[in-house]
Amino acid sequence: MSISSALSAGVSGLAANSARLAGISDNIANSGTYGYRRVSTEFESVVIGNSRGGGQYTAGGVLAQSSRIVDQRGSLVGTSNPLDLAISGRGMLPVISMSDLNNLGTGSAPLALTRTGAFRTDAEGVLRTASGLVLMGWPANRDGTIPTVPRDSTSGLRPIVLNANDTYAEPTTAISVGFNLPAEATVGGTAVTPSSTSIEYFDNLGASRSLTMSFVPTVDPAGSGRSNSWTMEIRDSATVDDPATPDDESLIGSYALGFDDAPGGPLASVTTLTGGAYDATTGQLTVAAGHGPITINIGTPGGATGLTQISSDFSPTNITKNGTSAGILTAVEVDENGFLHGTYDNGMTRLLFQIPLVDVPNPNGLIALDNQTYQVSPESGSFFLWNAGDGPTGSISGYARESSTTDVAAELTDLIQTQRAYSSNAKIIQTVDEMLQETTNIKR
Repeated sequence: MSISSALSAGVSGLAANSARLAGISDNIANSGTYGYRRVSTEFESVVIGNSRGGGQYTAGGVLAQSSRIVDQRGSLVGTSNPLDLAISGRGMLPVISMSDLNNLGTGSAPLALTRTGAFRTDAEGVLRTASGLVLMGWPANRDGTIPTVPRDSTSGLRPIVLNANDTYAEPTTAISVGFNLPAEATVGGTAVTPSSTSIEYFDNLGASRSLTMSFVPTVDPAGSGRSNSWTMEIRDSATVDDPATPDDESLIGSYALGFDDAPGGPLASVTTLTGGAYDATTGQLTVAAGHGPITINIGTPGGATGLTQISSDFSPTNITKNGTSAGILTAVEVDENGFLHGTYDNGMTRLLFQIPLVDVPNPNGLIALDNQTYQVSPESGSFFLWNAGDGPTGSISGYARESSTTDVAAELTDLIQTQRAYSSNAKIIQTVDEMLQETTNIKR
């Protein structure tokens, strides 16, 4: 009967609007929840029977379909914590629950995805949120490179653990010098006056060592003009020729230097006497220091940098080198490419982890879990781990959280409409009840 179908349609209307009300309630309740994705409830009509047959119509009612709009993005809100992370663009952060951490090596730990998180280190240095979501990443090698890892599997991902007492020392492997040698020291008939300077460097364990570079002029006792020639000797404090005399530094390289009379007194030639060979194209020579080879750049022949000889005092004009002494980790930050860098109190920075971004073909097909996390499903498609900023993914923003996608004003408007629709469907049931009562009264 049409009157019975009207009753059923009214009941389905109550159920559908109840479902919409539940979604609106969740949205409003989570309007201040970082990373929350609003729930949208859509109605679909149900048709029963042939509406053209015999002037009869049977009401089918309505069905409610609720879904979470995962690909909608919230605005970024700045914070003061460098490990508050959000994503500008597409992609999600890989996380794992603390309760699943012990199952990580067994392959049974499910990967969860989230758009934002306030990460802090716990007592064991694990980078996690207050709700127990552990941030995952690829650990860097000691030399600061990221190993080759599979992009369609979680096998290369590891929990990010930061040791507050982590120390790091970088050995010195390259030095660049700029010295001016006094041209008048090579004038014939004068006393031989060497010039020298000491350059600090750091060995493999961060200990301070020194290279002593001495420059001995070539002087013709019977001459009167400049020879423009020097002998450069390089000695290393890490090794000694005689253990009984610790101050007797070992000679690790000696070179004959010739200079040009051209303006600026540029280097003209370098002849290797002992030690590593000199490369005239790069201006570099390599000496075997006590804890490994060190490349020293003294300039190219005819160049404007490096060693020069003009009529002035001996003066180091420029000394640069890499390497540092041992330092303790003091701060960490994540850049837009997902690289987590550690800063040490010796002034050095080092790459510790790379945080990839996870992407799936259909984000709205992800399964929603607690704490604004999601899980891959057949509807979402398989995941892929991208470098942040590559492919379809956006960049990672530190000092930021992503706000909820709930628009409170729009939800309140929907709430009023839902309330009115619910009341109207209740009125349908009331009217049908009255009509059925009239039918009953006819019998009486």
